[in-house]
Amino acid sequence: MRTAFYISDGTAITSEVFGHATLSLFPTEFNHRTIPFVETPEKALEIKRIIDQTAAKSGERPLVFFTFVNHKLSEIISSSDAVCYDFLSVFSERIKHELKLEPVPKVHRTHSMHEKSYDYRIDAVNYALANDDGANVKDYEKADIILVGVSRSGKTPTSLYLALQYGIKAANYPMTEDDLESGSYPRCLLPYKHKLFGLTISPERLSAIREERMANSRYASIRQCRMEVMEVERLFKKNKTPFLNSTSFSVEEISAKIISEAGLERRKY
Repeated sequence: MRTAFYISDGTAITSEVFGHATLSLFPTEFNHRTIPFVETPEKALEIKRIIDQTAAKSGERPLVFFTFVNHKLSEIISSSDAVCYDFLSVFSERIKHELKLEPVPKVHRTHSMHEKSYDYRIDAVNYALANDDGANVKDYEKADIILVGVSRSGKTPTSLYLALQYGIKAANYPMTEDDLESGSYPRCLLPYKHKLFGLTISPERLSAIREERMANSRYASIRQCRMEVMEVERLFKKNKTPFLNSTSFSVEEISAKIISEAGLERRKY
């Protein structure tokens, strides 16, 4: 299996995002290795040796996606026995000509956070934790969005991702069997129907997730999962609540779709 490296003098998140997006176009598997905070020539030479060893062992040149502010580090990695892709240089050169400005390199700038953005995120994460799984229903006035759905449909990880990545205050509420049998939302949600967004999931996937939590239980049975999914989707449609099937999507994709469909304001920057 061919190896793909994602390397940076920062977190390497940018390298990962660009690299994964590019490689996802090709129907083959890769061995992924992420190496952040390569900030000195000594460290870059160490990573170069790792790349060269990987090439020698596999007989195939690794693919290396990197973002370095320090050009000397770029040169060291580019001299390795690999196929290298330098995202920052490619785009900064074109933008430099368009803006007629010289770039001013600064380490970690791509992921620096303004104080206000940091405060938004921390506040939103605290809110998501305090309002997880219907634990606190008295603070929904402050919510940007309230995720609803059956147990284990992806509400909690999505709430936390929206908070941490975008500073969005997301509460979440689990629709119980009693709620579904009543055919209506619980009283605590009725004043906030305009904030509700539903998550659903395939019964098969839901059953598999629940089996890991409570094996061989009624809660995890395919029959129970089918009933709950059918009833919650019926409830969403009856109340005109927008909803998304989370089965085939990552938490990043779920969050992006929710933001788009609900028209939420991102507080990322």
